Amino acid sequence: MNHLAAISDLKPLGVLTPWQRETVESVPVADHHVFAQTRQSVRRYAPDAVEDNVLDRLFRAAVAAPSAHNRQPWRFVVVTEASPKQRIAEAMGAKLRADRLADGDTHGDVEADVARSRSRICEAPVLVFSFVTMEDMDAYPDAKRQAAEYQMSVQSTAMATQNLLVAAHAEGLGACIMCAPLFCSDAVTQVIGAPRNWTAQSLVTLGWPGIVRPPRERLPLSAVVWQLRSE
Repeated sequence: MNHLAAISDLKPLGVLTPWQRETVESVPVADHHVFAQTRQSVRRYAPDAVEDNVLDRLFRAAVAAPSAHNRQPWRFVVVTEASPKQRIAEAMGAKLRADRLADGDTHGDVEADVARSRSRICEAPVLVFSFVTMEDMDAYPDAKRQAAEYQMSVQSTAMATQNLLVAAHAEGLGACIMCAPLFCSDAVTQVIGAPRNWTAQSLVTLGWPGIVRPPRERLPLSAVVWQLRSE
């Protein structure tokens, strides 16, 4: 059986001290851009453990993200032990297998996909599941506004998760986000033992980099950015 235990409350950093501000401002702007653009997904890791103090710094960065109404609707579950990883991989793999077989995919292709998923989950030193909760969000009587409120909480949680990914890059860690929990949210919630009002959003695998592949090509800005000008 899994047991969720809250990590020790992190002391808020508060307003930057003059020394902290000077340190941040002393880094050339170009270096910040290079840093942001060199983050990439890493799927294979060295077996070394990630220290608790490093994880604390990652979550400090994660919870510094902006959120709708400042309600901070994100919740994170950290998994480092082998046994729960195996149970999670089995639960997610069972849902993946059932869905793909129902789609009519071949048994061989399905089992290869399940094995690949299991390997990524079980071999990562750290798993971080992100959940969204609506318990502190606004409630509306109509479906349209309520759906928008839910989407705002999802966006907030995604921004916190991106902060975690960037912080992992700053630590020299490799990380990769998996959106598979969206397809098996109930299974993830049940096997982890999370409250039923938490909805699984993503899984981030973390560890010291093993195999790092060349970064993938990005679409040109001309394909994704438009500027509105007056006529």
